[in-house]
Amino acid sequence: MKIDTATKAEYLELIKIWESSVRATHDFLSDENISSLKPLILEHYFDAVDLRVAKNDSKTIAGFIGVADCNVEMLFISPDYRNKGVGSLLLKNAIENQSANKVDVNEQNPDAVGFYKHLGFSVIGRSPLDGQGNPFPLIHMALTDT
Repeated sequence: MKIDTATKAEYLELIKIWESSVRATHDFLSDENISSLKPLILEHYFDAVDLRVAKNDSKTIAGFIGVADCNVEMLFISPDYRNKGVGSLLLKNAIENQSANKVDVNEQNPDAVGFYKHLGFSVIGRSPLDGQGNPFPLIHMALTDT
């Protein structure tokens, strides 16, 4: 896998990965929630982060990560590449090259909480609402100094 900076030309592919990943991992979100988030991510959120992609030898995008102000704002892996080390590769690269040291994780996504804990993050707080004010609690995590 190779990590590259994402281009606008890749956004449509990234939003497909985002949606398939969300449908596989965020079962607490309704179709309406996903439909309302999709244009925001495509038209605003991708441009608001330092966006990197992981590509295989065939240049297929396996996943992506977006970082802003040292915070991992998004990390999504194509379901075809889940549990194959792509998320770890992207996160480690973000820590080393994008100064990532914080993340907010949906409480209803315990696998994600476990993933970040496994890679050195600790819980530092909780909010009852997500960034859009919806009742999806967030777990605030930070990289533990080792």
